[in-house]
Amino acid sequence: MSSSLTTSQPSQSFMNPRSTPLTIRHPPFTYLHLTLLASSSPTAPSQPLDILTARTHLTAALQQFLGLTGTAIPVDFLKIEGRDVWVRVPREDGAAVVSAVSGWVGSGGVGGVGGEDGTVGWRVLGWGDWLSAVVAGGGRELFGAG
Repeated sequence: MSSSLTTSQPSQSFMNPRSTPLTIRHPPFTYLHLTLLASSSPTAPSQPLDILTARTHLTAALQQFLGLTGTAIPVDFLKIEGRDVWVRVPREDGAAVVSAVSGWVGSGGVGGVGGEDGTVGWRVLGWGDWLSAVVAGGGRELFGAG
């Protein structure tokens, strides 16, 4: 009796794996980095921003600019640090949200932001389709222009 051992050859697909490029052309979200500006008296204490106050001011800006449609835009708060806020909105609503918050001036007094008679407003520090680019900035600081 002769025994023969057969060894199988590795498959061709295992030896030469094919790489498939993947390009995401239309990401589903737009990310914004906002800061809340407040005009108040110099003696008024500056309190950190909380999520309810941030949502109240952001909703007021959207409602003033876009009416009832603006209040229906879903806004996800990703992070709040001091007066800075990072939010995520659907990509098709991103330009409208930027326009709404950059042109809005509201009255203060909510949550201690802006004082009793001060005004508040949003400043857009950055926005884009990728969170990493918004968080890291535009890269100007790498070249000494920041």
